[in-house]
Amino acid sequence: MIRELSLEHFKCFDALTLPLGALTLLSGINASGKSTVVQSLALLHQSVSEAEWSGSLLLDGTSVQLGTVADVIDKVNGRRSFGIGVAGANFSARWRFGNPEEPSRDAVSVPVHALAWSDGRTLTQHGSATATAYQGLLPTTLDGDAARALREVLRRLDHVGAERLGPRETYKLGSEAWHQTVGVHGERAPGAIWWFGDERVAPAMCRENTPPTVRAQTQAWLDHFFPGVVFQIDRVPNASALTLGFRTSNETNFHRPQHVGYGITHLLPLIVAGVRASLGRMLVVENPEVHLHPAGQAAIGAFLARVAACGVTVVVETHSDHVLNGVRRAVRDRVIAPDEVAIHFFRERALARQKRVAQVVSPRVDAEGNIDHWPGGFFDQFDRDLNYLAGLGE
Repeated sequence: MIRELSLEHFKCFDALTLPLGALTLLSGINASGKSTVVQSLALLHQSVSEAEWSGSLLLDGTSVQLGTVADVIDKVNGRRSFGIGVAGANFSARWRFGNPEEPSRDAVSVPVHALAWSDGRTLTQHGSATATAYQGLLPTTLDGDAARALREVLRRLDHVGAERLGPRETYKLGSEAWHQTVGVHGERAPGAIWWFGDERVAPAMCRENTPPTVRAQTQAWLDHFFPGVVFQIDRVPNASALTLGFRTSNETNFHRPQHVGYGITHLLPLIVAGVRASLGRMLVVENPEVHLHPAGQAAIGAFLARVAACGVTVVVETHSDHVLNGVRRAVRDRVIAPDEVAIHFFRERALARQKRVAQVVSPRVDAEGNIDHWPGGFFDQFDRDLNYLAGLGE
């Protein structure tokens, strides 16, 4: 599993080394670097899955559209290349992308300029992609267990973005391979249920008194978040498309998605990704709280903690203190161990430099769900507003 991410001269970071837990929460003000962390992981997935043999980082693809090299290189420090690295218990891969001597700032893909690889036994330095055959951003000569595992983790990484697909008349039905992930907009989730509905779900992710299959457990979790809601998926005759219907009561028929709350269609992809996630996989979620009531936001925090406890690396970008509190409750309930939870609070780079403080602060949670440190701006707006209303401050 990936347990560390490093960035160098990438977007707003001169240098960043970020420890990842089984569950990692990214919080902070807007434009402070949270999305950059998510995008770096999504870029690795996009490049491995869409340009497997190219030996380049794909900046403009299906999951992420970041423009050109000029858009992602750290402009403050005037660099001509940038680095992304990941590491786990038995491996480390640190890529340098771009050509410092002849930069192509208008390119939408960036070749590997250098790679430092360690598998716990040897450290290998590799040259540019033009001189090396690559598969999944790693040289084809790297065929050990660690290299194969990393390629697979990146290929099957599930990235669910903040801009999820809302209610639709139909949903595309692609191949089984296309539905291995739910898609950055959640657009592949109905098809994933269609193809893999009979797959068995990890026991720890199963609701009680429900068959341990993807379809049944997706339904059970949907009912957990929205009591009484039932979904139905049908194939459109003579078309590669599906319809999705919801029933909110036993006394009604199934409705089109447009006639139920947005929270239902926005949450469905997260549930599908969570129940399908297996040991060693990675799930990256942006703003899971979108269109959810506060109770639902807390519940999705607890749900993602349960997913992480099953051996899945979960990274969550959130602005919701309810999501945080759902995770804290999961720790207190012994769903996930406190040392498996990493929390990172991001400050804007210029402000951090001006005040000479760290750009990223990492509070810790204890076994009772308590947070050891609350830096200014870290989910403190509720208390600040109450103090203001009580006449105790601004």
